[in-house]
Amino acid sequence: MDTLNIAGKSYHSRLLVGTGKYKDFTETRAAIDASGAQIVTVAIRRTNIGQNAGEASLLDYLPPEEFTYLPNTAGCYSADDAVRTLRLARELLDGHKLVKLEVLGDPRTLYPNMIETLKAAETLVKDGFDVMVYCSDDPIIAKQLEDIGCCAVMPLASLIGSGMGILNPWNLQIIIENANIPVLVDAGVGTASDAAIAMELGCQGVLMNTAIAAARDPILMASAMKRAVEAGRDAYLAGRMPKKLYSAAPSSPTSGMIE
Repeated sequence: MDTLNIAGKSYHSRLLVGTGKYKDFTETRAAIDASGAQIVTVAIRRTNIGQNAGEASLLDYLPPEEFTYLPNTAGCYSADDAVRTLRLARELLDGHKLVKLEVLGDPRTLYPNMIETLKAAETLVKDGFDVMVYCSDDPIIAKQLEDIGCCAVMPLASLIGSGMGILNPWNLQIIIENANIPVLVDAGVGTASDAAIAMELGCQGVLMNTAIAAARDPILMASAMKRAVEAGRDAYLAGRMPKKLYSAAPSSPTSGMIE
């Protein structure tokens, strides 16, 4: 069976979905169900998973027995903040080790600060975390993160929340070719065709939030994204035909035609 393998665990869904920006937890649950996602990301600084007593908790709507949580460091701008946030997440989730690291460079573009990201990744790996890391689409940086011991690299397709799709497929292909760990596109996906393209390029999966949550119909978009990721993966495995300006060989035979 073709599965996504992360930190020693297999998943049949290659679509990872965020839990923010929905109107309420009920819509969050409905979108996650429609997406078929098994791994869900949660911003520890923005979403209650038990740290705010007396408030509704995401854990009540997406039980950890049903989903693999991927705590992330959205909103962190330094390695120290990111490490501290994920250590808190580990406590709240009873020793949970799988995390998503992101250290941002500025609040306007949300582009990753790779110097701080590398520093945080090294600390977290030494601390026993399984680190999936949001990064720039720099092939050298991606390889350095793998060498540190990250279990997956997640280069941006375009800026977080931009919906611009994959702006640099060439760098993405280099990262995929050089990687010995899963490569997932993270950030910038706007619609189903973007997700399909990422998978056709050879990505192991796609992580998204805004593309679903900000759609006019988030539930329908989640369903569309599920099918797009599956179709893109199948197309990659099938192997596309070579591109040609034109073909001298017609698809239908010409021999034996009646003159």
